[in-house]
Amino acid sequence: LPQGKVPASSILASAPSDKNLDAWRESGCRTTHCNLEVLQESTLVFLATKPHVLPGVLQEIRPAVGPHHIVVSLAAGITLQTLQRLLPAGTKVLRLMPNLPCVVQAGAMVFARGSGAGDGEAALLKSLLSSCGLCEEVPESYINIHTGLSGSGVAYVYLFAEALAEGAVKMGMPGGLASRIAAQTLLGAAKMMLETGEHPAKLRGDVCTPGGTTIHALHQLEKGALRATVMNAVEAATNRACDMAKD
Repeated sequence: LPQGKVPASSILASAPSDKNLDAWRESGCRTTHCNLEVLQESTLVFLATKPHVLPGVLQEIRPAVGPHHIVVSLAAGITLQTLQRLLPAGTKVLRLMPNLPCVVQAGAMVFARGSGAGDGEAALLKSLLSSCGLCEEVPESYINIHTGLSGSGVAYVYLFAEALAEGAVKMGMPGGLASRIAAQTLLGAAKMMLETGEHPAKLRGDVCTPGGTTIHALHQLEKGALRATVMNAVEAATNRACDMAKD
């Protein structure tokens, strides 16, 4: 919506309660409490429900799903196989996993397509979502890894930013200023990774000088096992996402 790719009047949002629809109304979108109405008026349908709610929603909308519909699920842990089993045969289904910064058009998203979805559907989804950040098509097996890397990874970065700022506060800097500088430091570092294409190890090495402040600080991080701890966090979140898919 902020990029103007889709007019608000073309969007019809459905939810059980008005509370969940207020933001859509404020953006100028149409709203309803009837999921079937969305199917009747739309071609591209996004299913953004809790995983345990989705099977009931699919059962409700199944009779209204036709060959012209493109169904995109954002429900964590619900596989393409399950989606295709609960929808009519041949339905164009895609599975999408976004992350929180999509709300500020700086997200990282991956999607996988089901057997009924072709290049056209994949291109349409990527074109629409590119305004929300990075959007990549991947094998479905990568989606749970993306959850551990980026979906949950946003929280790891916030924790690191908090610790970075608190270190500056400990040394005497005001908290608000420290938080702003920490955020800008992360933003700048991320932008350099994306724009230069350099491996982070190369960029890290560029900051270090022999006997300087950075190498002394990195030594402390290595003693605290930062690298292994972060890798373990990604593994734990990925494994939990896989477990959720089995529940």
